[in-house]
Amino acid sequence: MNDKKNNVTLEEYENKFSYKKSKTNLNIEFNRIAFIFFLFLAISIIYSIQLLHLGSLKIKNENKLLSVKKNYRADIVDRNGNYLVKTVSSIDIGINPTEVIDKKKLLINLKLIFPNKDYIDISDKLKKKRYFYLEKKISADNYEKIMSLGDKSIKSEEKLTRIYPQKNLFSHIIGQIDDNNKGISGLEKSFNKRLKEKREPLQLTLDTDIQYLIREELVKFQSIFRSKGSTAILMNVNNGEILSMVSYPDFDLNKREVVNDLNFINRATKGVYELGSVFKTFTVAAGLEEGLIKTNTEFLNLEKKLKCGKNNISEYDNKIPSDLTVEQILIRSGNIGSVRIGQKLEIEKLKSFLQKIGILSKINFDIEEVGVPIPFKWGKCKLATVSFGHGITTTPLQLAKAYGIIVNGGFEIQPSVIKKNSENNQNQKRIIKKGVSEQINEILRKIVTTKEGTAGLANIEGYEVGGKTGTAEKATVGGYTRKAKVNTFVSIFPTSKPKYVMIVLLDEPKTSEDYIYKYKNKSGSYKGTPFNTAGWTSVEVAGKIIQKIGPILATKYKEN
Repeated sequence: MNDKKNNVTLEEYENKFSYKKSKTNLNIEFNRIAFIFFLFLAISIIYSIQLLHLGSLKIKNENKLLSVKKNYRADIVDRNGNYLVKTVSSIDIGINPTEVIDKKKLLINLKLIFPNKDYIDISDKLKKKRYFYLEKKISADNYEKIMSLGDKSIKSEEKLTRIYPQKNLFSHIIGQIDDNNKGISGLEKSFNKRLKEKREPLQLTLDTDIQYLIREELVKFQSIFRSKGSTAILMNVNNGEILSMVSYPDFDLNKREVVNDLNFINRATKGVYELGSVFKTFTVAAGLEEGLIKTNTEFLNLEKKLKCGKNNISEYDNKIPSDLTVEQILIRSGNIGSVRIGQKLEIEKLKSFLQKIGILSKINFDIEEVGVPIPFKWGKCKLATVSFGHGITTTPLQLAKAYGIIVNGGFEIQPSVIKKNSENNQNQKRIIKKGVSEQINEILRKIVTTKEGTAGLANIEGYEVGGKTGTAEKATVGGYTRKAKVNTFVSIFPTSKPKYVMIVLLDEPKTSEDYIYKYKNKSGSYKGTPFNTAGWTSVEVAGKIIQKIGPILATKYKEN
């Protein structure tokens, strides 16, 4: 019986220890969820990779845009909108020596494309294993040739660069930039911030056509009078706008060469000179301003020589009469008569007048390369020499400003090459008494038109040219030399209502045996320069310039 309790049948055993299989879809659902999860994970990974890629491209593009923005400089145009400077995209070609596979083959291929390069230098650079530039601002034709080589060591870099379409024409005014795109001279330096921060072009007062014609005459007469250099400035006397400013010799801005030769100085603004008799106009104008003289005031029994300290002051021409009026003193360019007017003025009055017209101190100008007149100690002898332009220095730019003030009715002006929106004579400050300009202008006209005047070669028909000559010996150690002169002519036109002042300065000109001079007031001509004076050199150059630019000024700027 006990055995019966302990024994179970097979059916009972199976019923006791077996279980029924689940009828749910749990495993199927789990697999489906896992599949969807991994699918979304894969999509997320792919999307993230794409985002990272796009992000890197965006960063690269942004960095490129930042680089372009950083290197961008605004264009510079003349008064008529002609490009003087333009920023363009260019390609530089470099070589990474560490990636060169066949040096010999590479050099052969490069010689076929760039036959004029120094391949000894290039070979040395390849040995140094440092990246170097092979060609900057490569031409489209050469770019296609070099990239077709398929050499992975050759790299191309797109950059922004400055080009100067006018080459030498405005070199001293525009100035240069360095390899870091920073202005180092001229307007490129003084307006560096403006050019980097603003997109609109910087407009100048300069006229490309007039600049070209004036430079052309300076270059031509450089070979005739063999001067060391020259400069010319054309300025509107009513608002100070400079239409042309040329200094020669000049240089091509596109070459980006370091210019260390002092002969390439900007003579118009940086050159500091003794300018001689052009200062006599200031002495006469100061005397009229102070009411100490009139144009018909007579100076009688003028000496041929004056003793001043250890030195003598004499007339440059012994034919000058001993009795002269103020007008005749300026027309004939008398030294002794000018001294007498200066002595009437005394030191303070003459000094004050020169300061008022901007002769004695450094001028404030649009470019930083401006000269500083050499300071001196005033005294009785210095008063005498300054009265006729000896022993006192200034720059041609300051000379243009001073004459502009004297002939424009006595209104203060500020020379500038930057085009402004302000208008002409409104709100101008008068610094010289009314009536002085008219008297001076009449005398300056007679210097050109009368037989006794020193500037007859500038009497160009139809332009009412007036002006004053100045011939100054250059200072040397212990004195002055007659072998080196600075010959200057200041012209104004038309004298009845002055609009322009033009300075022409020749630095150390020589006489010419072959040059043919043509009479202005009568027929005929003569050969050879008789004297190395401004009347025979600078005046002749100025006359030729006025003949060339006069028609342009008369038509293009008729209403100005």
